[in-house]
Amino acid sequence: MLKITFMGAGSTVFAKNVLGDTLLTEALRECEIALYDIDAVRLEDSARVINALNHKYNEDRAVIRTYLGPEQRKDALRGARFVVDAIQVGLYDPCTIIDFEIPKKYGLRQTIGDTLGIGGIFRGLRTIHVLKDFARDMEEVCPDAWFLNYTNPMAILSGYMQRYTGVRTIGLCHSVQVCTDSLFHTLGIPERRAEVGHELIAGINHMAWLIELKDKNGKDMYPEIRALAKECNKKKHGNMVRIDYIDKLGYYCTESSEHNAEYNCFYIKPNYPQLIDDFCIPIDEYPRRCVNQIAGWKKQREDLLNGGDIRHTRSREYASHIMEAMVTDTPYKIGGNVLNTGLIDNLVPDACVEVPCLVDGAGIHPTHVGRLPVQLAAMNMTNINCQLLTIEAAVTGKKEHIYQAAMMDPHTGAQLSIDDIVKMCDELYDAHEAAGYPVF
Repeated sequence: MLKITFMGAGSTVFAKNVLGDTLLTEALRECEIALYDIDAVRLEDSARVINALNHKYNEDRAVIRTYLGPEQRKDALRGARFVVDAIQVGLYDPCTIIDFEIPKKYGLRQTIGDTLGIGGIFRGLRTIHVLKDFARDMEEVCPDAWFLNYTNPMAILSGYMQRYTGVRTIGLCHSVQVCTDSLFHTLGIPERRAEVGHELIAGINHMAWLIELKDKNGKDMYPEIRALAKECNKKKHGNMVRIDYIDKLGYYCTESSEHNAEYNCFYIKPNYPQLIDDFCIPIDEYPRRCVNQIAGWKKQREDLLNGGDIRHTRSREYASHIMEAMVTDTPYKIGGNVLNTGLIDNLVPDACVEVPCLVDGAGIHPTHVGRLPVQLAAMNMTNINCQLLTIEAAVTGKKEHIYQAAMMDPHTGAQLSIDDIVKMCDELYDAHEAAGYPVF
């Protein structure tokens, strides 16, 4: 029987989406689902939700089992063909709070802090600390499994797994699927989405670029898009950073403006505080989301556990489509995060890049993109430098590489002195250690 293991199953809403998709896919319905987490209450909640979906949509054809804690991790992984990773090491409390509150003392403000910047660096380090154990177990008990990584920071974690373990890893995000839709929606012309005949997206996770956009007759749609972008930002809205990218760099980017506001040195600047308002940048956005999500889940949990109806339709998440393509040998195209094995010519080979990939029964096959426009490659490299140094810190256990990663992060490096960067990193290091979530 096909076995699918979900690491971080206590992430109930995401587990519901990915495993709900699986239970609605004919080729995957007769499977064993192993739910793994370190939190007994959240694990049990997720098991109830997945069992309810299995009963309602799948006639109980799947076998659902739960596994709690590191002592049961190998059993959860044993014999799996697919391992979905959706963990959050340290959760909102204490680690996200640490990631935001300590930098604030130094005057460093963040929006999301899960992909790059000082928050992304420490989130990556404490998560790699856990992924090392996952990788050792997978190499022993399911060496041929595919590791479908949804956990951020995507490029740091996927890049680590791809370079330093024997685990077959693909990094997955949903920003590629919704990129063009978000562009047309922001520009106020959603109906034009139906005219698109070709798009090409490539770069790095959360900063991949919509390089080509053509209609069904092969006409380049970008001249019109660029003209509309100049007009769009004359009024305030929630996607101003990415629209400004089109004006200043010539191309649209995959991930949201609240994310991209902190991936560069342009928009959050102490000497230009008006930029925060000018570009509608939501400082401390991720902590707010965490508080709201926790409250929302408590209500949803009460509804579900008190007999409320559970519903699901297949989503646009890649996981079930990848599994289906491999099991049935039916080709499917994704945007995947893979090592840059000559795929993007003007990015470094060690980088984890996001490019179109073909999935079939033989595995995942990335496509060669060529050269990015030089300004886009330059933007990507400012992020890649930080990503590679974070991985280097995790592999070597040297604190100086943490300092260097923070120094090379474009937002942190533009805000703080080198001495303050070192002090801040030391304080973050000690706080994570004290909270029980060490980075080494």
